[in-house]
Amino acid sequence: MGGYGWISLTTDYGTFDGFVAACHGSIARIAPEVRVIDVTHHVPPADVARGAAVLAQTAPHLPASVHCAVVDPGVGTDRRGIAIGTPDGVLVGPDNGLLVWAAEALGGLATVVELTNPDWFLSGVSRTFHGRDVFAPAAARIAAGAPLADAGPPVDPETVVRLPDPVVTVADGWIESEVMTVDRFGNVQLAAPGDVLAGLGADLLVNGNVRARRGSTFADVDRGDLLVYEDSAGRVAIAVNNGRAVVVLSVRPGDLVRLTPREPA
Repeated sequence: MGGYGWISLTTDYGTFDGFVAACHGSIARIAPEVRVIDVTHHVPPADVARGAAVLAQTAPHLPASVHCAVVDPGVGTDRRGIAIGTPDGVLVGPDNGLLVWAAEALGGLATVVELTNPDWFLSGVSRTFHGRDVFAPAAARIAAGAPLADAGPPVDPETVVRLPDPVVTVADGWIESEVMTVDRFGNVQLAAPGDVLAGLGADLLVNGNVRARRGSTFADVDRGDLLVYEDSAGRVAIAVNNGRAVVVLSVRPGDLVRLTPREPA
């Protein structure tokens, strides 16, 4: 496998401390010519599902890259570190479900290896900072052209940890779906694909009592009104024009939201 000109970083490290800079430094010491794209470092701490969703929705829009992702509440335990080769890039991180949705979005898990080669890591690996000492150096070596086979032994893709599929139920005229993410604008993204909206009417109820209207952009409803639409990731989403849908609906990731027709007055 040839090298890559880009590495993306997705973590829950935040930007108040030096954790992200240390990961950048690990990359630069091994592959100084490789450019780094910071996807986000504000995944909620230890929220593997949120990190997986953000990475899966972002990676297909980046240049062919090595995607290094670290949301790792099991750091220092016997969970594996892995690298996944796909038709459109490589993913590096903990084997806790974080990487799989993105791997599927990039064409599927073609090759998986366990990161066990100590020559690929920084000396004196910390038990609590594998992002700096294991995953960033491995990503840098892959980007610089090292073959995945040098990282460690092959892994059966069927044994890679997967997150549970989010709940989506589509029926005649209504849908029920798990909340995937809430963005900084307070928009609520559901797991349901946007094309299911074709089976809904224009006037809707959210969870049985909150009035909403189906549209395609925020200005399709009046200021303060609720909009149901297909977002830029191709998912059903709920927003408030000049407001925060998450406050109106009082939901969080993992909750179920039901969209049903609103009967005429």
